[in-house]
Amino acid sequence: MRYQCPLLVVEDINRSKKFYCELFGLRVVNDFGANITLTGGLSLQTRASWEALIGKDSGPVRYRGNDAELYFEGEDFDEFIERLRAWQVDYVHEIHEQPWGQRAVRIYDPDGHIIEIGEDMAAVCLRFLNSGMTLAQVAARMDVSESYVTGMVKLAEQKSQTKQHLSEEHMRSGETASVPKITEDASK
Repeated sequence: MRYQCPLLVVEDINRSKKFYCELFGLRVVNDFGANITLTGGLSLQTRASWEALIGKDSGPVRYRGNDAELYFEGEDFDEFIERLRAWQVDYVHEIHEQPWGQRAVRIYDPDGHIIEIGEDMAAVCLRFLNSGMTLAQVAARMDVSESYVTGMVKLAEQKSQTKQHLSEEHMRSGETASVPKITEDASK
């Protein structure tokens, strides 16, 4: 037995697909019409097909239950918040700082499912260190070990190096692809 994925029941699957793909950058892995699987293992199911599958009428499906959430973390929390402001969303709460220092915001998706977006923990460590705190102070502030903070910093460095490498490769391939080959025929 293995756990597969969470499934959210939605009223308008196209609206929900757009929300998760455009705002969170998820991509469609499988699209079966009434059921869509997105990257990260999230599945969306239309309410009508869900009710048919479980053999119940519209009674048992209730939105805005406030009893569960989907959790996302982002390396560039501030950039995500700027992108979020362009969307018409209902907030469970605006940005606040958790007791361990992580910034987070909670919103409702178009069907009232709670989504928490938290600042990447490596970014939290770096934010504190860049503010002048020592390793010991960061560990105490976050209520974690110094080795945890050191591990998060190393992880952030690895992610940064990987991004840099991918960006350089993209630029090299983009330069080749973006330079048109001029011939006499192309100028006519």
